[in-house]
Amino acid sequence: MNSMLILFGLGNPGEKYIKTRHNIGFRLLEVFARENNFPDFSVSKRFSAETSEGLIGKNKVILIKPLTFMNNSGKSVSEITSYYKKGQGELIVIHDDIDLPFNKIRIVRNRGAAGHKGVESVIKGLETKDFIRIRVGINSGGTDFKHKQAEDFVLKNFNKKEEKSLKEISEKVIDAITILMDEGLEKSMSLYNR
Repeated sequence: MNSMLILFGLGNPGEKYIKTRHNIGFRLLEVFARENNFPDFSVSKRFSAETSEGLIGKNKVILIKPLTFMNNSGKSVSEITSYYKKGQGELIVIHDDIDLPFNKIRIVRNRGAAGHKGVESVIKGLETKDFIRIRVGINSGGTDFKHKQAEDFVLKNFNKKEEKSLKEISEKVIDAITILMDEGLEKSMSLYNR
């Protein structure tokens, strides 16, 4: 793994979206920042995002929460990757996934968006699918959603029971990031993609 890591969480800015399922990428970055004593997020106009950065071991880690809406996340990701020239750091995008059961995560690289508008925007912004994604399951009912239902569901808040489980999910994602940094993609995929 490179000595610089860019963790890019997907979500929507603004108070009303904070606890929605779609914002799990943002929330996980906030937990990551707290657990690793990173400074508070601050607005970076250059990246159209809120950012926080720190060191983990010898790795510089930059956390990014775009200030654009989910479907426009590609703007922020292209600004940050052109600033930190491609290949200079590893990009990991963390996002909600309605196709995965709640509390499951999957680590993938070089895969299509599967209908996720935020991921589609990131692929367009980067002009490639070749980046790592941590897909975080949000589907607690095992429902097979139709398009419109899915749009409504992701903008709903987690229920009380799910909120209690978010700590466990956060730990899983933070462990996965640590393994990615220390032992690489293959190892993390073998552990979490069961």
